[in-house]
Amino acid sequence: MKTDSEVMNTGFESILSTLGMVDAERFIMLLKRDKFDYTEWQKKLWQDETIESLSKKAQKAWEQ
Repeated sequence: MKTDSEVMNTGFESILSTLGMVDAERFIMLLKRDKFDYTEWQKKLWQDETIESLSKKAQKAWEQ
């Protein structure tokens, strides 16, 4: 099991490699500023999707 520090470092490296430094920092500040609730975000993120539609999207993304 990874330590909290390892998870934080890996997470930041992932965000940094995807968004770049400026947008990665902006993303983190948005989470802090808005008192981000991961559970509520997940509920809203996929509310209009079915398991089948998500599976198809994942398969399509995997094939690219």
